[in-house]
Amino acid sequence: MNEKELFERLIQRDDSAFRILVEGWKDRIYNTALGLVQDEEDAADIAQEVFVSAWLGLNSYRGDAGITTWLYRITVNKCMDLLRKRKRKLLWSKLFHSGREEDPEENNALEFHHPGVLLEKKQEAAILLTAIRQLPGNQRIAFSLQKIEGLSQQEISAIMEISEGAVESLLQRAKTNLKKYLNSYLKQNNQL
Repeated sequence: MNEKELFERLIQRDDSAFRILVEGWKDRIYNTALGLVQDEEDAADIAQEVFVSAWLGLNSYRGDAGITTWLYRITVNKCMDLLRKRKRKLLWSKLFHSGREEDPEENNALEFHHPGVLLEKKQEAAILLTAIRQLPGNQRIAFSLQKIEGLSQQEISAIMEISEGAVESLLQRAKTNLKKYLNSYLKQNNQL
């Protein structure tokens, strides 16, 4: 069944079409969320929320993008909501507690296990994931979608609803920022 037929069945609230949607896209949605939020439980929760939102929002789907793009867009928005919530929580924690509260994202870096990372590369992956966490929101999204999910700039453009030139610019800035962070890390740890 092609996407158009699937969408038509979804609009009719066909439960079997929804099962097809979930089965066909659940791994991609989970992996995208995992790459962005870097927490397995949060990624699983977001994946569930994405499908619930998709089901509830079928009537608002404009059909200008494919189902995959639409689902990625919902996923990215859910991830960004969670990351903003984490940031606010950390800020409030710092404001109302004496001393420095530790960033929970920083503490989870070495404990986080992405399924695509080999055991012997765990430390290098943790350093890279920590660096990715330092990127501003849109850079983090564009970089993760391209490097972790393997999406093209055109696909990222559709998901983020920005021009391909803007995607290219985000990717360049992300790479520059990652180089700065990684060089600083290596200097601090006498590895350069």
